[in-house]
Amino acid sequence: MLRKIRIFIATLFFISITALLLDFTGVLHQWLGWTAKIQLIPAILSLNVAITVALLLATFIFGRVYCSTVCPLGIMQDIVSNLSGRRKGKRNRFSFTKEKRWLRYGVALLFVIMLVTGLTWVAALIEPYSAYGRMVNSLLSPLYLWANNLLAYIAERADSYAFYSVDVWLRSAAAVAVSAVTFITVSLLAWRGGRTWCNTVCPVGTLLGAVSRYSLLRPTIDSSKCAGCRLCERSCKSSCINIEDKSIDYSRCVACMDCIDKCKRGAIEYKYAGFGAAKENATDKSRRSFLAVSGAMVGSSLMAQEGKIVDGGLAAIEEKKIPKRSTPVVPAGAGSLASFTQHCTSCQLCVSKCPNDVLRPSQNIERLMQPEMSFERGFCRPACNQCSQVCPNGAIKPIEKAMKSAIKVGTAVWVADNCIAYSDGVRCGNCARHCPNGAIKMVECKDKPGGARIPVVDAERCLGCGACEYVCPSRPFSAIFVEGIEEHRTI
Repeated sequence: MLRKIRIFIATLFFISITALLLDFTGVLHQWLGWTAKIQLIPAILSLNVAITVALLLATFIFGRVYCSTVCPLGIMQDIVSNLSGRRKGKRNRFSFTKEKRWLRYGVALLFVIMLVTGLTWVAALIEPYSAYGRMVNSLLSPLYLWANNLLAYIAERADSYAFYSVDVWLRSAAAVAVSAVTFITVSLLAWRGGRTWCNTVCPVGTLLGAVSRYSLLRPTIDSSKCAGCRLCERSCKSSCINIEDKSIDYSRCVACMDCIDKCKRGAIEYKYAGFGAAKENATDKSRRSFLAVSGAMVGSSLMAQEGKIVDGGLAAIEEKKIPKRSTPVVPAGAGSLASFTQHCTSCQLCVSKCPNDVLRPSQNIERLMQPEMSFERGFCRPACNQCSQVCPNGAIKPIEKAMKSAIKVGTAVWVADNCIAYSDGVRCGNCARHCPNGAIKMVECKDKPGGARIPVVDAERCLGCGACEYVCPSRPFSAIFVEGIEEHRTI
């Protein structure tokens, strides 16, 4: 019964988080946005004390139920492991292995060091929620969007507009490559060894494992009933049951209840086991490890606070290229580039929710896969605050729509050699007409005869929304582009 309850809850969470990451309309966030904000590392980075304490307390009482019901990457591993076990002769294929303590705490220590030193994008490679988010956004989302477009095509033929087509395009080749490698690695480990990734690499598993050593409720083996058949040991995907001495390594046990369901003699019960760690796991070293890892994670978060396009006829229009920006443009609500870089774990939730196709994963090695703004397919509308509403890490803090239109994230820069008004004497003025803040004026160019008019940017009024860059007709590079600023400010 407990196993069925666990599977039911895990299924709901897995479907909800996946749907949230795939939803390009932004509708589901008002109902499912909380599923992203109760993930452990995002809660720690955003200094959400209530959720962090609640998750640690739940682990102390129930064991690592977070890993088996809430964490999407953990549930994905269970799915892959289950598929592997369905092969003929591959059921009950596991066996007890000793804890690789040096590897678990070594990886966790490196994770903390990367957070403290500002290499958050590197730490994000093994952060479970963000890793799963990237896989969904980079690998599954294109298939989902193509399916949506097919339904839109069919519906349109039936005079229905229940669906609408959306562009499917490659936002970042680096993100796709990293996501593919992560998916293959995690899947292979799960196919062969169940929860190997969780109990050797994942920093969340290490932290919660140190807490679950002392959990009040846990599976317990009754030696008087156990016949030593090893069925529980062979069915344990965490490889943490040692039937030789009738013990369970509770730091690796994810409370999946599979062993209880498998035991034919009722020798394993999930029950109150009292305070303190189980005898075989009660070591001062494990307690010190937990305090060190958890303290370092919280401390690091505190430190961080510091297709072909055509014109109206049939002529092909060259696609725009991304200009080289000295400083990347990050969303309003980030506060500063440094704060954004420290907090963002590249989960890609904001990328999937951006209705204007402005956010995309960075290709810069210093901020690899962290979202940045670019304006080849749209601009950041002053009335849109979607990214600030969905970010679970505190990298983009919630802002009101009225406040958004007063936050400066960059400044438009004019490039004379790219401007058709300057080089060809064409009367254009697109950038000035579409600037929502009136920060661009067209003035007569004294260097060019014939009354040519060129844009002049008022840097104090410019917000860096990218409307001018988006509407500029120059190809392949816009004649005006947005340069980011290190510290955002209100104007």
